[in-house]
Amino acid sequence: MTQTRRRGAALEEAILRAAADELTENGFAGLTMDRVAQRAGTNKNAIYRRWPDRLALGIAAYRHLATAIQPPDTGTLRGDALELLRRANRHWSSPLGAVLRDLLAAAGSAQKLVAQLPEQSTDAMAAMWLTVLGRAVARGEAAPESLHPRVATVAIVLLRNEFVTRGVPSAPDEVLTEIVDEVYLPLVRHRGPPGRD
Repeated sequence: MTQTRRRGAALEEAILRAAADELTENGFAGLTMDRVAQRAGTNKNAIYRRWPDRLALGIAAYRHLATAIQPPDTGTLRGDALELLRRANRHWSSPLGAVLRDLLAAAGSAQKLVAQLPEQSTDAMAAMWLTVLGRAVARGEAAPESLHPRVATVAIVLLRNEFVTRGVPSAPDEVLTEIVDEVYLPLVRHRGPPGRD
């Protein structure tokens, strides 16, 4: 009985699953084309036809691992913003977050590759925060003028800055609360029409 050769989407899925497993078990440093090919039951040429190098494959595998996350809906803008920051904080300090940090370091200034990472995609990040802010507008907690991508994402940008300046992949919960209470909520509340305070 001969085994049917996988092609197209089935082969790509097998390669991504194998690469994702390698990332999970060995991190980006341990990801090799040889090991992925062996685990996927294919050859390196099949991988290189789809991904030009280890970094591109690592990013694709990470995306395969990162599931689509739904925005929180706690009933308040404060609760939603804190939950989004807490999720980011937990993720960055998790084993999968370590893989993400390794991929970002390896990608360096290759912005086209970096933008493919779910957490680094400006559009994806803004969409999540704009959804949360849009719900706040619908509840009357914020003015429609606050629905601007830079306003919506300022909290997560400040958290990223915290990671960079402190040199550790997590921040104390009081820092998250301070970002929301001292910067994010006041900014959102002051984005109303002129004369509104």
